[in-house]
Amino acid sequence: METGTGTGTARIILVLFGTLILNACQHDILYTGNVEFPHEGWNRDKQARFTAEITDTAALASVNFILRTGSAYPYRNIYLFVSAYAPGGQTLKDTIEFMVADEKGNRYGRGAGDIRELTLNYRKNVFFPEKGPYVFVVEQAMRNEILDGVYDFGIIIRREPENTR
Repeated sequence: METGTGTGTARIILVLFGTLILNACQHDILYTGNVEFPHEGWNRDKQARFTAEITDTAALASVNFILRTGSAYPYRNIYLFVSAYAPGGQTLKDTIEFMVADEKGNRYGRGAGDIRELTLNYRKNVFFPEKGPYVFVVEQAMRNEILDGVYDFGIIIRREPENTR
């Protein structure tokens, strides 16, 4: 009757191994945040504001945005105004364009049905020189006052792998 004991031990080892893998994958995330928009879309006056408390000043990081859109989104691209503020008062301002669909209207990203989630690579090999709050403010910079079909906008800051430095 010892056949059940080996199965139980194997199951415990698999659960422990899975937990270790999940924790290792999350360890590289320094910050993540998300702003949801009302059903009518992203209003030009609505800023997506994120405050990342950075404690690791030795690691290089990547800063990416996450855009979730629906089929009502009318464009192949999106323009964004991005402002980044460091704890010491330094400011970085950008106007950037990201493509969200190809020339035939096929939307990039992953998802099913109406919703597509697209990772927008903003900056790689970012060095945060001091500990403290780094504030990222993002505004949609399209012609429309309200940008239809945008469900939410997020940010993820990840530690760069050692071999990319």
